[in-house]
This record gives sequence, C-alpha cells and structure tokens, in this order.
Amino acid sequence: MKVVVAGALGRMGREACAALAAADDCELVGGFARSAEPSLAAAIGLKEEAGHVYDDVTELYDDARPDVVVDFTTYPVTLDVAREAVDRGISPVVGATGWTDEDEVSFADSCDERGVGAAIVPNFAIGATLALRFASEAARWFPTAEIVELHHDGKRDAPSGTAKLTAKRIAEVAGRESVVVHSVRLRGLVAHQETLFGGDGELLTIRHDALSRVSFMPGMLLAVRGVRAQTKLVIGLDAFLPVSAA
Repeated sequence: MKVVVAGALGRMGREACAALAAADDCELVGGFARSAEPSLAAAIGLKEEAGHVYDDVTELYDDARPDVVVDFTTYPVTLDVAREAVDRGISPVVGATGWTDEDEVSFADSCDERGVGAAIVPNFAIGATLALRFASEAARWFPTAEIVELHHDGKRDAPSGTAKLTAKRIAEVAGRESVVVHSVRLRGLVAHQETLFGGDGELLTIRHDALSRVSFMPGMLLAVRGVRAQTKLVIGLDAFLPVSAA
C-alpha cells in the first residue's frame, strides 16, 4: 500500500513517517509540508528513500499516486488535503484537528458520492479508543458526567477532538443535550483525559494518559490498513478496532 504523509516534517508527521517506513505492508512514497525537500528520508533521518517532500499537495498526489494519505497538517489546510484526496480516489486518514460539524457533514457527503473510504481520528491511541468505548457503556448507568482533558500548551484547539467525540457519544447514549468539558493547557503534558461519572454514593473515573507520541503509531497503522475497505467517512479509531466476541 502506497502512503504519503501531509505535515510530514512536524512532530506527529515525523513519527508517522518512521512508523510507515518500518511497516512491511506499507510503502512511504512522499510527504507534504510548508517547504519542499528533495528527499523525505534525508529530511527526517530515515535509512531508506521515501520520495520527496512537496509544498503543493496536488503535485504530491500527481507524482506519488498514493492509496492513502495520513494528514497531520493544521486547520484549514487539512480540509484541502482531505477533499483533494477524496476527489482523486485517495483515502485520507485525518489526524488533524479543528474540523467543525459542518465540515464533517460536507466531507461525508463527498465520500458517499465517490464511494471513497476516509477516517477522521481525533486520537490514534488504542487506550484512548478503549476509554471511549468504556465511557459509552458507563453513560447508560450514571446520571451525571463531565470530562477533563489536559494537553501540552502548544495545542491550538480546546476542547480537544477526543473530548468532543467522547462528549458526543455520552450525550447520544444517555439522551442528554450536552456534556460539560473542561480543558487544561500546561507545558509538560502530552495528551490526557478523564471522563468522570457520578451516581448515588459512587464515582467512576475513566482516565487515559498518552506519555509519548509513539503511543499513537499502532492506531495510525490500524487506520491506514483498514481505511481502504471503507466506502464512507468514519469518525474515530473505534471503526477499526475489532469488538470482542465475549
């Protein structure tokens, strides 16, 4: 499977490139960034060649002809990366944040029209995905819930995409209008979330801590490997994580 990375020279992009280059079933064939580079491998220290870094995403798609693009750009650039990909039959796996509900609805329509699989994944950590599942189940049993999400001080959006998705799932399951989210931005943090449920005489806390960006790579590869089997837009890594038969 031929894969390119948008935002290839950023912190998440570099981790993604290294993970894809090491995967036996993926071929890293290029990247997109603000400034072009003749060699992606040289730019980020890979041992084997991985194509060029382009500063124009259409040129990247024209030359590399990927099956999948992993997107770690910023809003609103991410919209162009994903929309252009779907127009060409390329499946985007979007890790960029900032998408509005209207953006997602419009993009889902484009995916449906073309029958192209795509994914918007607020959090690639498998532990965070399981925490989301557990929170959805707990929402059936507890009358009150709130979310505290904590991230590094360089994160631009608040609340985080993970917190917004968790709040949305809880509200849907519990039939609530909304769930309160508290955002913390502090230097030294990476990505952390607590979902707190309160009942009569008891408190349930579901917490996930991402201590390194390496924790996101197994989930990113899971989405890359599964997105081509989709024919529509899916939200969250949960779509690619098998449900236990138990």
